Amino acid sequence: MGFRKKNKSPPVLSHEFVIQNHADMVSCLAMIILLGLMFEVTAKFAIMFITVQYNVTQVLDEKSEPVNLYQYGPKDVATVFFYLLIAVILHALIQEYILDKMNRRLHLSKTKHSKFNESGQLAAFYLFSFIWGCSILTAEDFATNPTFLWEGYPHTRMVFQVKFFYICQIAYWLHALPELYFQKVRKEDIPRQLYYICLYVVHITGAYVLNLHRLGLVLLVPHYLVELLFHASRLFYFSDENKQKGFTLWALLFVIARLLTLTLSVLTFGFGLPRTENQGFSLAEGNFNVLTIRMTCLAAICLTQAWMMWKFINFQLKKWREHSQNQASKKKAVSPKSKPHKREPTRGGATNGVVKSDDKTSPRARKAKAS
Repeated sequence: MGFRKKNKSPPVLSHEFVIQNHADMVSCLAMIILLGLMFEVTAKFAIMFITVQYNVTQVLDEKSEPVNLYQYGPKDVATVFFYLLIAVILHALIQEYILDKMNRRLHLSKTKHSKFNESGQLAAFYLFSFIWGCSILTAEDFATNPTFLWEGYPHTRMVFQVKFFYICQIAYWLHALPELYFQKVRKEDIPRQLYYICLYVVHITGAYVLNLHRLGLVLLVPHYLVELLFHASRLFYFSDENKQKGFTLWALLFVIARLLTLTLSVLTFGFGLPRTENQGFSLAEGNFNVLTIRMTCLAAICLTQAWMMWKFINFQLKKWREHSQNQASKKKAVSPKSKPHKREPTRGGATNGVVKSDDKTSPRARKAKAS
């Protein structure tokens, strides 16, 4: 038996080295920040990365206990950075211990392999975010009181769960940018992924900074449900191409989610916020309730929904053409080939007007018999 050749490790700090060991490097950086809690000198800086900042204690009534609420500020950048590192680590764990093992069993092509990894990562994130968002909305009783989207604006203070939800959302979508490099995403897939990553970052950060976190949370939850269904259906499709029923349900819910998003956005920016008491622009108070900002936000949401519907229609047309072509090719393969029909001989052994004798002997033999 020959010895197995060991794979040579790539040079230190080369591209391949960083790609193979990026999770370990990020883990070391996160551990350094956590170790900062052990020393009094660095603890105040480490806490800024790990814990949620800008805590405000508010007393609602004299009899009730004080409530801890939170605002946003510049220190949130450090918190987002730390949880961006956590997102990179979790991404690598899901990839190595779940998706890579499934890929070995399915034996997918390179194109399907890349899409399978993308759908696997996003499905896990959408599922977690959807459950988390639903738990927050049930506490807010949005179903019984939709006017809480604009009542009391500006909503400068939020509970811990809401602020931590937005911190994790921004951190996750920012971590998706370096993952394009770490996961060796194909060049033709990078523009498509960059589009939706940037849209998520802009919209979620905008809702967080403009104190529209209530509206943003309500719009994110149904959107994440639709996206979860799409990526779960794609995972089942890669395992078995006959499992395509999930795409039909996704198409229906996709249209409903777009209509719901437009309805709530027009209701909030067109009717709710213009009628609130606090009108004007003030950075100190966190008030952005002016016509220019309202129309800009509404236009951004409407244009995004229109772009998503355009992509959805093109996707459905492409699938319809592929389906029609497959059906046409199957019909051609199943239809029997036309066979030439044999003509029956006429009476007396005549075929095509020529009389044929049943005697198979040669003319010379017949003459010898006659003589």
